[in-house]
Amino acid sequence: MITAQTLAQRQAYPLDLKIGLSENRIRHWYAAHAGNVYVAFSGGKDSTVLLDIVRRLYPEVPAVYVDTGLEYPEIKAFVRTIDNVTWLRPKMTFRKVIEKHGYPMISKVVARAVARIRSPGSSQRSKHKAMYGDERGSYGKLPVKWRPLLAAPFAMSDRCCEIMKIRPILTYHKTEQRAGYVGTMASDSNSRQKQYLTPGCYLDHLRVPRCTPIAFWTDSDIWAYLKERAVPYCSIYDTGVRHTGCMFCGFGLHLEAEPNRFQLMAETHPDLHRYCMDKLGLRDVLAWLGIPSEPGEAPACGPCRRGDPHAFGEDGPASGGLGPGLFDDHLAGDAAVEPVRAAGPADHGI
Repeated sequence: MITAQTLAQRQAYPLDLKIGLSENRIRHWYAAHAGNVYVAFSGGKDSTVLLDIVRRLYPEVPAVYVDTGLEYPEIKAFVRTIDNVTWLRPKMTFRKVIEKHGYPMISKVVARAVARIRSPGSSQRSKHKAMYGDERGSYGKLPVKWRPLLAAPFAMSDRCCEIMKIRPILTYHKTEQRAGYVGTMASDSNSRQKQYLTPGCYLDHLRVPRCTPIAFWTDSDIWAYLKERAVPYCSIYDTGVRHTGCMFCGFGLHLEAEPNRFQLMAETHPDLHRYCMDKLGLRDVLAWLGIPSEPGEAPACGPCRRGDPHAFGEDGPASGGLGPGLFDDHLAGDAAVEPVRAAGPADHGI
């Protein structure tokens, strides 16, 4: 098991050493799977760097891109410039996903817990664990600060990534019998750091086996590599956009400094912004959460407004302001429900 101290040491290595270590991991994975590998390519800067490193060693390795329909137009255009890319598509659209399962907001853990507690189909044990944890600990438990979400007038869930990304990749893996290289980094999020600290770069035990050769890199390393090796990257980064995943995803949005991803979208892609705000209903969702959706808009009262008493209600943080009665209703299955900014290319002299 890798310790946090070991991770910190690796993250502090010079770039040349990191490249060498990543190349070793790439070679090991390639040999372990007899060359039956691929690079999960999103068109973003991290996977662009990973694809470049892999193909400098093994030029024939294919890239796999999942076209969810939620990517920036610039991302799709950039992916089309790359050779040997297999395009995959999900069977369900984002609109259908949010209509059936709910919006992806706050984080996967929070959205999953909220969905589990509110679902009439969840067992009492499952609901209780999502609310209070169990004898094994508190992982997956809905944090007290997010209990107001149980009263939200919209549904939430973490199913979007599973349906739109994982399932197409899983089908590809089963059909082609290839193991993937993925460009995620421990510095991306707490969950990815925890994942790296458990098995490291080799995740052969998962439904879709994958290797994360640059997991100990940082955002600065990515930009330095692109600059030093003159690797082309997607032009979307030159517009000020930093989040280049699914355009309409709300995970992590509450942590972003203003302008957040949707405020930027209003300026860079106004038609897509109007579509997700008005056609997909995100304007009302963000307004209820207290997250601004338009440039210059002041944050409203809501669970995401820091220091706002409304976020916890009159009963305080112990109950989330909802009162024990609502919690009891959810646990009994009676409650119904309707369905700091990262550095960019300019900061690194690119």
